[in-house]
Amino acid sequence: MIYVFKTSVDNQSKFESASALLNQLLPESQWNFDLEDCDNILRVDSELDVAAILQNNTIFECIELE
Repeated sequence: MIYVFKTSVDNQSKFESASALLNQLLPESQWNFDLEDCDNILRVDSELDVAAILQNNTIFECIELE
């Protein structure tokens, strides 16, 4: 399933922190950021409930888009 999130990841430092977290929490999933988009979009392809996994993270804010 593809999940799409609006995030607060808007610079290289936040990207590196978010990447480390995503690699740890979602090791079998594919993900990418579109930092050129005004909403700093994160797309995740995963069989897991990604929204539930990311909702309480302290590294970056993310809001699932529908």
